[in-house]
Amino acid sequence: MANKIISINDKMQKGYTYTLSEPVGKNFDSQFKPDLTPKQMLALGVFGGRYMRDCQKEFPKDWFTRAKLLPRDVEKPDKVLNYFGVLASQSLAIWRNKGWIHKDDPRGWFQWYCRYYMGRRSDDDKRQIKRWKAMTRHVAQISTHCRVGDIFCRPRQRQAVLHWAYDTRKF
Repeated sequence: MANKIISINDKMQKGYTYTLSEPVGKNFDSQFKPDLTPKQMLALGVFGGRYMRDCQKEFPKDWFTRAKLLPRDVEKPDKVLNYFGVLASQSLAIWRNKGWIHKDDPRGWFQWYCRYYMGRRSDDDKRQIKRWKAMTRHVAQISTHCRVGDIFCRPRQRQAVLHWAYDTRKF
């Protein structure tokens, strides 16, 4: 695969470029095995429909065909658009204060994952994969406290885990 340069000029990034060096959806770190693709996550309903509304040109059009997104002029997330019908995210301001935002991905983990999925590899990959792996404690709590098939047990925790590409409908 020849490397492809992507140039970004959207609401949160101007003049940012990155290189796609891997095939789409392939050659992930051996420790990173997400259950869901970004397209699947967007179709299920994540982040109250507020995420990725002004940067769609960066990603494949088909990711947004069934995506549950708010109109661009709506600022407040809508829990109805989330798969489990609850809000389970903290604000971007909180993410920034906790140091979870890397300069290359000002929207956070999901932006990193979308770009990683598309084939970008960066100096932030190890940190983000470590954060993704840390979500297994929530997966364990759901598995311990909920009957198999009861997808509405612990809906807020399930929604939060869904935001990290774990398919919480499976456990």
